[in-house]
Parts: sequence; C-alpha cells; structure tokens
Amino acid sequence: MYAVLSKRNGRVLHGDMQEGSTMFYVTAMLPVIESFDFASEIRRQTSGQAMPQLTFSHWEVIETDPFWVPTTKEEYLLYGERADSENRARKYVNLVRKRKGLAVDEKIVEHAEKQRTLAKKK
Repeated sequence: MYAVLSKRNGRVLHGDMQEGSTMFYVTAMLPVIESFDFASEIRRQTSGQAMPQLTFSHWEVIETDPFWVPTTKEEYLLYGERADSENRARKYVNLVRKRKGLAVDEKIVEHAEKQRTLAKKK
C-alpha cells in the first residue's frame, strides 16, 4: 500500500490500528491527478483487502515551473541529474491535456532504427 502511494507522489500523514479489530487506517495526501485509477491499483496490490476512500482536502501549489528547461551550464551544474529528469508539473499538464484530447508536445519515438522486414520463405 505504501508503495502505491509513493509511486503516485502521495505522502502518508499517519496510520493507526483500530483497537479490537484487524483494521488499519492510513491517512495520506495524494494529488488529484494521481488519484485516477487509484482504487483499482491499490486493490490489485493488496489482493482486494484495502478499501480506499478519497475525499478532497485542499489545494496545494506545485513549486516547479512546468515550462522550465535548463539552458545554461550553471543550471546543469546546480541541478545535476534532476535537470534531465522529467518535470513533475509538466507531466501533470501533459496528462490533463491528453485526457481532454488536446495537443501534447512530446516525442513519440526517441531512439529508433529502421524496421527490417523478414523475407517470406516459399
């Protein structure tokens, strides 16, 4: 259960065991964009034993700029490997644009070779 939450950028606030039963309650924060298909994934990972209940809590601003791209050598040195990794805010913008059927600026094939067709043997 914790693996599913962390994979979806969730933060666990606290977990409590209910006295007199085997129920374990977990309170966590999960971005709304990451909550799509969350219930089926958590049930699949826990073999149907988890019962998620999602309620809206608050809005939170993502600190990164979705359109930021490192341009100078200093920025590459400052951010290191994170400069080349995918921007989380940009990922969310692209997911919403795809879901709404809008154009998304992304590469479909990054490294490709010419496809070889096999000769038919007669």
